[in-house]
Amino acid sequence: MLDTVQIMEILPHRYPFLMVDKVLELEAGKRCVAIKNVTMNEPFFQGHFPGHPVMPGVLIIEAMAQVAAIMAYLASGDGASEKVSYFMAIDNARFRKPVKPGDTLRIEVETIFNKRGIWSVAGKTYVGDTLVTEAELKATLADK
Repeated sequence: MLDTVQIMEILPHRYPFLMVDKVLELEAGKRCVAIKNVTMNEPFFQGHFPGHPVMPGVLIIEAMAQVAAIMAYLASGDGASEKVSYFMAIDNARFRKPVKPGDTLRIEVETIFNKRGIWSVAGKTYVGDTLVTEAELKATLADK
């Protein structure tokens, strides 16, 4: 549905901090499904952890947030050139399995509510059919 070039037209993030490779499904303002291909070339694997590479949980949460931001930007009609997305809260984060090089991380976010410019989403990430992470995120789109 959206490739990396199209994603970069929506999000302000760039390498090495762009955590979304492709959007597979999108219901603007309601739901979004995307993927991140995790490769050994990721810069964080040099130090997390040598000899036992594991994707940092905080970056999995960031991937969820970026998918939510894509959904919010497209629902609002505002792009990254006018707005910026700011985290407000991360609740009920659970890390169930490690994510390793070679994994394809499927990121699913669903809107809980969108009131007065505050977005609350439920996010889940999977490797194959295995749930690896879940969290509730709150963010706002603000003028730059």
